[in-house]
Amino acid sequence: MNIIVSEEIRSVCPCFVGAAVEAYVSNSAMNDGLWKEIAAMEQFVTSAYTSDTIKERISGIAATRRVYKLCGKDPSRYRPAAEALIRRVLQGKGLYQIDTLVDLVNLASMKFGYSIGGFDADMFAGDTLTLGIGRAGEPYEGIGRGMINIEGLPVYRDAIGGVGTPTSDHERTKMTLDTSHVLILINGYDGDISSVEANAEYVCSLLQRYCDGRDCRYKMYGMVE
Repeated sequence: MNIIVSEEIRSVCPCFVGAAVEAYVSNSAMNDGLWKEIAAMEQFVTSAYTSDTIKERISGIAATRRVYKLCGKDPSRYRPAAEALIRRVLQGKGLYQIDTLVDLVNLASMKFGYSIGGFDADMFAGDTLTLGIGRAGEPYEGIGRGMINIEGLPVYRDAIGGVGTPTSDHERTKMTLDTSHVLILINGYDGDISSVEANAEYVCSLLQRYCDGRDCRYKMYGMVE
């Protein structure tokens, strides 16, 4: 998959860096070992942060919120996924359980503070994804959210249209129990190459341990030469 970072994203975030993780996998409804890791992460989150400090102390969240504002979106109304997950844990609700692929992406997002898109790679149209900014009236069906307004949100588009934003991915390309080929995109709006790369390596390790990940590899993109 070719990934292009558009000039409109460059204009609001010149330092953007991303990582694309690809693997062949076997999904499952739930994995006990993974949930032990999630429970440990929830304990860490509740001891390390409060709802008032996450926006300042986690650079990936702070940077994503800043880009939302520059694009004209209210980050408190359309929260980046990493922030929404951590806030849920801080509210004592616990991470919701979906399936092993979705759960491990959520764990990786909480651990590093980056909003991560997880996709069924066989559901994309074409061989190129372009990261741009959502337009007024652009149709977009968020997973479990129905139609949402993505105007002013960073959005990945394939040959048909939008597939992923830092707030919600699209129903058309979502991971399911039948997914066997994944593409996972890590969005580093803070420009921290080493942290984004560490996040990608962590995702690969989770896929290998809990989803029989095969041919797992990642590539960095978006860095300015």
